[in-house]
Amino acid sequence: MDQIIISPSKYVQGEDTIAKIGDYIKPLGQKAAILADSFVTGLVGDTVKKSCADAGIEQRMEEFGGECSRAEIDRLMEIFKAEGSDVVVGIGGGKTLDTAKAIGFYHKIPVVVVPTIASTDAPTSALAVIYTPEGEFSEYLLFPSNPNLVIMDTKIIAGAPVRLLVAGIGDALSTYFEARANGLSGKAPWQAASQPKPPKLSPSSVTTPCWLMVIRPRLP
Repeated sequence: MDQIIISPSKYVQGEDTIAKIGDYIKPLGQKAAILADSFVTGLVGDTVKKSCADAGIEQRMEEFGGECSRAEIDRLMEIFKAEGSDVVVGIGGGKTLDTAKAIGFYHKIPVVVVPTIASTDAPTSALAVIYTPEGEFSEYLLFPSNPNLVIMDTKIIAGAPVRLLVAGIGDALSTYFEARANGLSGKAPWQAASQPKPPKLSPSSVTTPCWLMVIRPRLP
């Protein structure tokens, strides 16, 4: 039986890690297309620019418009293509990160994601949720691989609104039930469904420890 692990190529976690983002980007490219909304730009923009400059990386920081839509992806791709960007960096929440992943996919360049909140699966997933410019769901965009690099600054995550951390904990708990339902269905997960003979995966082997880690401290 085949066993499959699907994950980002590299995961970095630590306090103030974003101050070293340039050093982590450098092996992936020399011209960084950096995407963040106005709030996140105000929060970490100067730190990111300085880190990239210190590492000798050219960068273009562009403001994310708010929706991971085809129109927004195309707009940003035009800008970054004109700059000759060879690596894309998304900093922020799920829609920002999904947009960065879509740009990397279409532009065929490495993807770096930097989540600023805990309540999203976007940093490690191999898909993007595409919306209309008005914010209505449109489609799922599936990628052949996960992000090349995930940088998780614990100080930024801890400093986000408490409700977003709580939502992230709830999301982690719900993943156990999602994996359990998939196992009971007897169907192959979508990551393996396209293979000629889909292997049996064991999502519960990952989600069960996650469930226990979160729930055990609350048990008598």
